[in-house]
Amino acid sequence: MTDFRGRHVLITGGLGFIGSALAHALVEAGADITVVDSLAPECGGNYANVDDIEDALAIVEGDLRDTPRLTEIVDGSEFIFNLAGHTSHVDSMNAPQVDLQLNCAAQLSLLEACRRARVAPTIVFAGTRQIYGRPRYLPVDESHPIEPVDVNGIHKTAGEQYHLLYGARYDIPVAVLRLTNTYGPRMYVRDARQTFLGVWVRELVQGRPFEIWGDGTQRRDFTYIDDAVEALLLAVDPRVNGRALNLGDDRSVTLKELADLAVAANGGGAYSIVPFPEDRKRIDIGDYVADYTAIRELLGWRPSVALEDGLTRTLEYYRERGDRYW
Repeated sequence: MTDFRGRHVLITGGLGFIGSALAHALVEAGADITVVDSLAPECGGNYANVDDIEDALAIVEGDLRDTPRLTEIVDGSEFIFNLAGHTSHVDSMNAPQVDLQLNCAAQLSLLEACRRARVAPTIVFAGTRQIYGRPRYLPVDESHPIEPVDVNGIHKTAGEQYHLLYGARYDIPVAVLRLTNTYGPRMYVRDARQTFLGVWVRELVQGRPFEIWGDGTQRRDFTYIDDAVEALLLAVDPRVNGRALNLGDDRSVTLKELADLAVAANGGGAYSIVPFPEDRKRIDIGDYVADYTAIRELLGWRPSVALEDGLTRTLEYYRERGDRYW
């Protein structure tokens, strides 16, 4: 893995779930870290995510579209982990223009700053499996058609393509990782904007029953946050330049199986299976399981945290610190 000691690293969306976990890993690695985060309520930025490492970070509060220091910050960065963006599928359908600004205009602003930099930084962009839409086959590999089912998926596709285009046309080293159902400590749990599992965790910790939408048979794979962070750090490798790679897991479960695992990890709890809310039913993708052969063969990455262990760690975190996240 790349030695990050003393290297200048920029993390956009760095006060959010994945960005803050990455910041913790890079502080431990000895990097010189700048974090940019808009703290937009719908995007999940939270100072609680970095309260134990805040003194080791340079934190800039601001939107990528109008952060006055963006050019200066980018020009001094060797590596950029671009995790900024909007992830709510339902919100994107209700407010598509907002989603467009957060997932397209903001990305172009950052890429333009990279284009103007004296030395091009290496960029790792956090993409999403949502761009594939409803799978035509399982497991889904990188050759699967791109057929998003919601506005967020369209804009995430555009953000990914902007990165790959700027990389190819302006000689900027760029890698894209298509993340799938990342979970763990520091994830957004106030509502189901970003992940249904976050709401399940909150309800379990607070002693309330949670809901499975649909019939419980939808199949998913999940990536624990530590495994996602490892993949992001590995992705600065020049061999990934110009590529988009899936993350995934060797194991998939139905949502009912996941619910049973979560209840067991919590030492108790209850849930009900209810029909999909209409706004979610129309954009649900059904089953999804990723084929992550490409990143495994290229970089040797494979997930190491079992789902049971990841759920246990996550629940323990929110039992101890949930009042900072509800």
